Amino acid sequence: MKFMVPMFVVVFLSLLFVPGATALNDENQDDKTLSPYFAVEGGDASIDRFPLGKTRVEVSISGVIAHVVVTQSYVNKGTRPINAKYVFPASTRAAVHGMKMTIGEHIIQAKIREKEQAKKEFEKAKEEGKSASLLEQERPNVFTMNISNILPGDVIDIELRYSELLVPTNGTYEFVYPTVVGPRYSETPLNTATDHDKWVQNPYLHEGTESPSQFDISLKISTGIPLEELTCSSHETNTVWDGKEAATVTLAPSPKATGNRDFILKYRLMGKQVQSGLMLYQGEDENFFLLLAQPPEKIRAESLPPREYIFVVDVSGSMNGFPLNVSKGLLKSLVGGLKPTDTFNVILFAGTSDIMAERSLPATPENIRRAIAVIDDQRGSGGTRLYPALERALSLPHPESVSRSIVVVTDGFIDSEKAIFSLVQKSLNNANVFSFGIGSSVNRFLIEGLAKAGQGEPFIVTKESEAESVGKAFLDYIASPVLTNVSVDYDGFEAYAVEPPFMPDLMAQRPLQVFGKWRGNASGTITIKGTHGEGEYKKSFPLSEIQARPEHRSLRYLWARAKVSALSDFNFTVLDKEAVREVTSLGLTYELLTEYTSFVAVHEMVRNPGNNRTDVVQPLPLPKGVSDLAVGGGPDSTYSCNLSTSQATKKVPEPEVSVVLLILALFLLGAGIHRFRQDPATE
Repeated sequence: MKFMVPMFVVVFLSLLFVPGATALNDENQDDKTLSPYFAVEGGDASIDRFPLGKTRVEVSISGVIAHVVVTQSYVNKGTRPINAKYVFPASTRAAVHGMKMTIGEHIIQAKIREKEQAKKEFEKAKEEGKSASLLEQERPNVFTMNISNILPGDVIDIELRYSELLVPTNGTYEFVYPTVVGPRYSETPLNTATDHDKWVQNPYLHEGTESPSQFDISLKISTGIPLEELTCSSHETNTVWDGKEAATVTLAPSPKATGNRDFILKYRLMGKQVQSGLMLYQGEDENFFLLLAQPPEKIRAESLPPREYIFVVDVSGSMNGFPLNVSKGLLKSLVGGLKPTDTFNVILFAGTSDIMAERSLPATPENIRRAIAVIDDQRGSGGTRLYPALERALSLPHPESVSRSIVVVTDGFIDSEKAIFSLVQKSLNNANVFSFGIGSSVNRFLIEGLAKAGQGEPFIVTKESEAESVGKAFLDYIASPVLTNVSVDYDGFEAYAVEPPFMPDLMAQRPLQVFGKWRGNASGTITIKGTHGEGEYKKSFPLSEIQARPEHRSLRYLWARAKVSALSDFNFTVLDKEAVREVTSLGLTYELLTEYTSFVAVHEMVRNPGNNRTDVVQPLPLPKGVSDLAVGGGPDSTYSCNLSTSQATKKVPEPEVSVVLLILALFLLGAGIHRFRQDPATE
């Protein structure tokens, strides 16, 4: 006699542990969302899993403008042709105005096209067996590069060119080159996601795993004014000086990864001077100008009205470890610096949100200790649902006589930025919003957009040691505005298409910046007017002292980028057809990468006539300090895939689902045993 488990139990148990055979298979779930997943090595050894071999960045800073050349080298070390896709970050202020592709001795200049037209040209070339490249903007700070028909042994170089304006704060200039896109939390259903959003579904390497792709950057700076300080807080560097006004900065040799965090270079001019004044460019068809005006010194108020602070703090999985530790240090500095007349509240959010009190509490020592204890107790886990947490903060009871500031602390790893911006803008009458980006590679589009929508200021903290000083800078910043009722007048100077058209109140110690076009002669004056702590403020800039210079050609790109930003990037409403047409026209006219225009380059030689190729999505390293919890909850519960495919499958069931099914299986097994004992089977 043998013990026989009833057949229905055997079948159920077999289905339970066969991937893809039950409802656990994510591919069959209607509610599956876009999400990143972990890359799993293995598969066909003939396919190169990491085609991006190296990224080289050359930066030239002249005055207040950075000119950047990025060269991505794609190498196919496998034995089969591949199509490669790579997601990479950029500065939100970058005006990308050039691209070329080099294959051996062949150099192909990319052309700017409407986004859909560029995609059609690329897909046609791919199907015909031609090598081609397509650069698209997914977010103002996230781009995708697609390359078709990379043959075994190929080395294909893609060169991008962009310009960026550097605006100082408190006399300190900062150049940032982002190196990696952090994983984004998304609630967008996969079956309804647009192509514009699908980049979120990207493979990542596990925490601590370095990408085999190399990263190198060199920077030349020439200011025209002696440099007082030049530092790099993110990487080990070597600096070679050429007098007091110029230097070359390169990465120091290091066995550690360098492409997993933002490259951040800061510098000060002698005596905290700021390069302000007028820059002119006279083109064949259009003329452009840039005005940078240093504001007056802040006047400290002897007594300030009571303020209310709502701290909205991200404690999701991506904040686990280093980012959350930095957050704790920052919150201790912020909360600890409040005055007894202030009130405050704390909302912690991940997949859900928790609030410290239903009404804000006085900033007493006891309440401050309580808040710090709550923050100290956090470890970081779960999703990143910022929208409902912000909605909750904005809806809290608000005394009319108290000025409210909402302070958002997050790494920004979400994909629904514009929904957040729209929510904040609709609530401007209730509060100002300030944002703190925490981590080595934060989503600067979200951090900057939050502050812009909330008429606040963005702050970035990359190290725990910076938390206290940045917290103090924030408290000092909000103490009183520098300049209000700001206006710009043009006398004898025909300016038009000015950006921004209206000047906001200025709170930070940073220059006002005005882009525009001009007609006729460069004559007359531009005058800044406003009100500050000591009364009326007025400063004039005579154009007779300024000459238009051909080296200021990048002003045409920077003006167009500022216009696109106002129309699209930080437009907090749904774009109408006219705005879309205007952004598209700007991109095509000024050869600029935008949400609606892309660069495409096609090598007209048919190089892969057999059309035998494999699609490869380049895996990304997790940003420095970010744990596996940012992607799927750790190595035992992850999304995984073969590196040569973009389709994610579930490696193991979610823990709570597994427990339920296991209990059900044991129940059925027990029922089967009970039945066997009542009516035993025999051979």
